[in-house]
Amino acid sequence: MTAYVTANPTTGAVERTFETMSDADVEGVLSRSAAAYQEWRTTPIDERLAMLRATAAAYRDRSDELAAIVATEMGKPLAQAAGEIMLTSMIYDWYAENGPALLEPEVLDPQGAAESVVTRESIGPILGIMPWNFPYYQVARFAAPNLLLGNTIILKHAPICAASSAVMAEIAHAAGVPADAYINVYASNEQAATMIGDRRVQGVSLTGSGRAGAAVAQTAAAHLKKSVLELGGSDAFIVLDTPDMAATAKGAAAARLLNCGQACNAPKRFIVKDELVDDFVANLTAVFEASTVGDPTQASTRVGPLSSIEARDRVVEQVAAAVAQGATLHTGGQPLDGPGAFMAPAVLTGVTPEMDAYREEIFGPVAVVYSVSSDDEAVTLANDVDYGLSGSVWSSDVERARALADRLDVGMAMVNEHGTTLPGLPFGGVKESGYGRELGPWGLGEFANLRLRRVAKS
Repeated sequence: MTAYVTANPTTGAVERTFETMSDADVEGVLSRSAAAYQEWRTTPIDERLAMLRATAAAYRDRSDELAAIVATEMGKPLAQAAGEIMLTSMIYDWYAENGPALLEPEVLDPQGAAESVVTRESIGPILGIMPWNFPYYQVARFAAPNLLLGNTIILKHAPICAASSAVMAEIAHAAGVPADAYINVYASNEQAATMIGDRRVQGVSLTGSGRAGAAVAQTAAAHLKKSVLELGGSDAFIVLDTPDMAATAKGAAAARLLNCGQACNAPKRFIVKDELVDDFVANLTAVFEASTVGDPTQASTRVGPLSSIEARDRVVEQVAAAVAQGATLHTGGQPLDGPGAFMAPAVLTGVTPEMDAYREEIFGPVAVVYSVSSDDEAVTLANDVDYGLSGSVWSSDVERARALADRLDVGMAMVNEHGTTLPGLPFGGVKESGYGRELGPWGLGEFANLRLRRVAKS
């Protein structure tokens, strides 16, 4: 049985435990969600929009409280948590503002009929399986469009996010979502699989590891269910030229160290032109060494703990393995003394295709820097991974950077910025980074019945 606990990664202490649902509870959850769907799907759109607005306002009003919860649960520094909560609020507001237009019927060329119209309709209960690294934002990407559409949701959050998931359900219910239209469950993986297989559940959205995604996709496919998967990433950050290396390296470090490096779309591979690489490594190393690692509740902290001792040890082992296989470690990589899941941010060079670090996603504060001699070599290296979430190209020559960005095998390619996520932009990847899109109108279409109504001529 999956254990739902708050194990503070700053201290290593278990602060709270939560009761996991029993197998007998699964049927009740499914029947309640299915029954609530019949009511929620017919709730006037104005009431659903009001719910979204009230939810957005609640996140803004309770920002300090919500930030403290995730700092305790998974170690996010308070300032970064506040940024996540603001983005979460923006997502609910965006769907409230744009919902009416997105749900307008689409009038087609009648093609010989009196009328051909497509409407976007709800389909039923949807299961969301969410990760711990952005506890509020990830749920908003899933919940906001589905609640707007009229689907009901069952949320299985990460076991370390039991407290934040409970508060999110409380916020939704206080905003006007019926209790059974948004059900938070402390379920095991086996219970989640049972729910996916049940005829009442119409789809599943997962953000998580490739292994979890493969298991969910297999179960969903066996039952002919739609799935959306947002999985890992090994994003490239390509530096072609820069008028200010110190500023470029500072931005690169900020993007890599955000959330202690625990983001799917963080830049993990820095691909730099040969003549710039030594300068880039020196500046990046200096920023990493100057970044304060410590208690996420302290204002001075730039890098908090990893999400758990086990997660920290895994990243430390990956760095050690790279060094043992011949990579050069410029700084960091070791666990820090004392309690908690802290490690010194690391910079690696000299990683080659024969090394594990070349292929693996390193989910922590580690930058791997490569040097290349040409734009073509940069593209080849950037695409030579199994992931395809996002990537960025940096240059003062925007046309050159745009041309290179268009050659990246990713779902999101950026020029002179990295990791930008906004409510109206699609989020998702290709290859082993998953499939489907969240946010914007695309997120509203994943679990919708695009129903054609056609009326023949008299």
